[in-house]
Amino acid sequence: MDRAVYETGRMDDGVTEVAERPTSARVEERWGLFHRWGPFGLLGFGTLASAATADKIMNTGTRWAAAALVVAALVLMAGWDRVRLRHPGPSASSAVYYWVRWAIAFALTWLNPFFAFYAVVGYFGTELLLPRRWSRVGVCASAVTMAGSQSGGMPPHGASGWVVFGALLVVNLVLLSVFAHLAAQEDERARFQAVTIDELETANARLQQALDENAALHAQLLVQAREAGVADERRRLAAEIHDTIAQGLAGIITQLQVVTNSQDPAVVSTHLASAQSLARASLGEARRSVQNLGPAALEHDALPEALKKTVAEWGAQQGVRAEFTVTGTAEPLHDEIEATLLRIAQEALANAGRHSGAGRVGVTLSYMGDEVSLDVRDDGRGFDPLKLPPRSGTGGFGLDGMRARAERIAGSVTVEAEPGHGTAVSARVPLVRHG
Repeated sequence: MDRAVYETGRMDDGVTEVAERPTSARVEERWGLFHRWGPFGLLGFGTLASAATADKIMNTGTRWAAAALVVAALVLMAGWDRVRLRHPGPSASSAVYYWVRWAIAFALTWLNPFFAFYAVVGYFGTELLLPRRWSRVGVCASAVTMAGSQSGGMPPHGASGWVVFGALLVVNLVLLSVFAHLAAQEDERARFQAVTIDELETANARLQQALDENAALHAQLLVQAREAGVADERRRLAAEIHDTIAQGLAGIITQLQVVTNSQDPAVVSTHLASAQSLARASLGEARRSVQNLGPAALEHDALPEALKKTVAEWGAQQGVRAEFTVTGTAEPLHDEIEATLLRIAQEALANAGRHSGAGRVGVTLSYMGDEVSLDVRDDGRGFDPLKLPPRSGTGGFGLDGMRARAERIAGSVTVEAEPGHGTAVSARVPLVRHG
């Protein structure tokens, strides 16, 4: 496994970034250069040191033997430099190369202890040249060569020389065990780090995928919100047209029908004036609906006063006794709350005028702590709620329109009716104060 040092950090979008330090690749490259050229350099340094001490340690025969061994070592290493590319891992060829190199180093150190500078290469690269079960044997064999050099050369001289050799060999083996243990810990740390990095990369990939999905979902929600806004505006305009212009036109038609069937100039004049008033009011409401303004009745009055006037005007137009009552402590409400309750009251009164045939209508506005309720009751003919057609879902007409208006501000509308016993419409919305 290639060893490398990694750093982790946080990117601006929250994704954990894993980056390899630039020095790790350089360290691996330098180790590769050492394994390739290091033995040549150590052999050259050992040869120079041995040549400098040859007059005191070596005779003519050992000098020629050492020279031959140096040449053999050079040929061996040069040949392996060509072969190693075809055998990158431990193999039979690499094992033969290691042991032949060790034998040459041992012989050179026997001839001159200063060749130990070359023998030290036996400590490096054993995991690349020898199988795992033989790597320790190779390291121990190199320790024997190094202990012999440190004790004054091979073979040791006398009993004291053997004692010194044995002690140095033990010291070398202990140091090797310590370094091997540290190397094993480093390998374990590197493996754990590699696993952690893989997990981080997987987590990063999943997080990036989640971010991409969230971005797509956000874009989809924007499109849906835009479409919902368009649909909501259409429903608003449909409801405004139904609750204002359509009702005004219906009132105008009613007034004109009376004029058509009457010969009394006073009655004709009265109903024509009423039709003109309804036409002007409908035109004003149409303009306000297009401009997305609140109801005209709320322009100068608060909700209780606007409802009181609306109920009185409706009663006068329909010839029906209409009463308005306020319970609780009246408070200024949010504009949307007041507009919604006024429109629901107008629609409920319009339905009562068209369908109920009532002789009496009561409207009650109740302030109840955290909510406001509006109740419109009549004593008309009533109806069977179970026989009503299903909700259209458009939210713009009749009972559906009232429910849609209430639901837009987290409220609700309920209808209680029974044939022959009148109808009661109740709207309940949150009490949201003005400002």
